[in-house]
Amino acid sequence: MTAIEATGLTVGERLKSLDLALPKGCLAAVMGPNGAGKSTLLQALAGLLPAKGKVHWQGRDLKKIPILDRGRLLAWLPQESHAEFAFPVRDVVVQGRYAWDDEDQGVDQILERLDLCHLAKRPVTRLSGGERQRVFLARALATEAPIQLWDEPISQLDARHALEVLRLGRQLAEQGATVLMSVHDLRLVRFMDQVLVLKDGELRANGAPNEVFTPELILEVFGVQARWENAMVLELP
Repeated sequence: MTAIEATGLTVGERLKSLDLALPKGCLAAVMGPNGAGKSTLLQALAGLLPAKGKVHWQGRDLKKIPILDRGRLLAWLPQESHAEFAFPVRDVVVQGRYAWDDEDQGVDQILERLDLCHLAKRPVTRLSGGERQRVFLARALATEAPIQLWDEPISQLDARHALEVLRLGRQLAEQGATVLMSVHDLRLVRFMDQVLVLKDGELRANGAPNEVFTPELILEVFGVQARWENAMVLELP
């Protein structure tokens, strides 16, 4: 089953007639140099930008999905999550349940999962950037949406919490969700089922990492040479 699909997706000059499909139960990354269109792609797939072309969530035309259903089908984690008001952390996470009738369902378990229990009563405005990023990720998880779009979810996290987020993405995929995240670290392709590579708003590659992520592609898109050698591997205990 296709979880999210786009045909001829175009956003001005920032995104140029992209076609893509992500299956159910997939952990995928969108990669590319700065300005490639990664955030634009995620926002367009989420219905947050005016765009030409077609986007379907679980076979349904995005433009025809009622707002409440959208909140149950897809969760969006922006690259920069600003906190304008000093709401307690737990209240921010509960916001992810607003599309449902049971606002507290699973919230405490999510706080524990993301190492946030000790911060539950603290105002979100008094957190570090990395802590705040985990809070907004927890809010996305609270939606229980089967499609999760995360824009640079680990950019502000330390090594341990970054690995936790990657492991979380894998667990969600194994449970049947589809997770698409933008990342910069090329080494993270080893965690992914599918990788989308963008440059100048165009999709240069889309497929399994070991098939499309070649030294030639890396040189063309990122302007760096790559070779595979033994390297340090970080894993959670």
